[in-house]
Amino acid sequence: MPYRNMSLDDFAKYVGMDARDVKRLADRGKLPGQKIGGEWRFNRARVTEWLQQEMHTLGEERLIALERGIRSSSGLSTETDELTVTDMIGLEGIDPSLPARTRASVLREMVSLANRTGLLYDPAGLLTALEQREEMCSTALPNGVALPHPRQPMPYVSAEPLICIGRVPKGIGFGSTSRELTHLFFLICCHHDHHHLRVLARLVRLLAAENVAGLLEVETREEMLQILIEAEKQIVAEK
Repeated sequence: MPYRNMSLDDFAKYVGMDARDVKRLADRGKLPGQKIGGEWRFNRARVTEWLQQEMHTLGEERLIALERGIRSSSGLSTETDELTVTDMIGLEGIDPSLPARTRASVLREMVSLANRTGLLYDPAGLLTALEQREEMCSTALPNGVALPHPRQPMPYVSAEPLICIGRVPKGIGFGSTSRELTHLFFLICCHHDHHHLRVLARLVRLLAAENVAGLLEVETREEMLQILIEAEKQIVAEK
């Protein structure tokens, strides 16, 4: 049952937090939970949506703990790490000069880019899901990057999970809270919620200021992918 309710202890383990900190935040109304019979309960679907929106606000230690917590709760070993993000990116899914000038055209072009990978089954369905997600809340971050993704994982939309990268050199307004233009777009398409959250956590870690600057400066898709591969290898090596 992927969307069963979680207890406070379950939630704490899932997001890699101390249960006492979780209780304090829940008592202050900072977490997506409800009190039932005097005990906090957390719906997994609401937790997934909350994490999607709050991921970029978490510090490095919290992101690391979140990755480990999700890996553990999904039955994966936390002793070994992997290239979670860059193994999902192929060169055919990268466009350093995405031909888009508006929010709507960015989403259309990103889906078209995903379609070039040969992995996409339902381009129209994916586009609709992306549009609906952006209507809820923009996926633009304050650093000139956006992470468009469906509200919920879509296991039947593609042959396998994928990430595509589009760069709009001049940037466009994509709804960032900082009101700055967005230049880099990472389309994320996962099949399961735990994998989706792991990918988001790792991607936020990869998009440190120096890596974003590098992705904006290089000219080719090969160079863009190499920056991310080297950055993720460093994360794995530091585990």
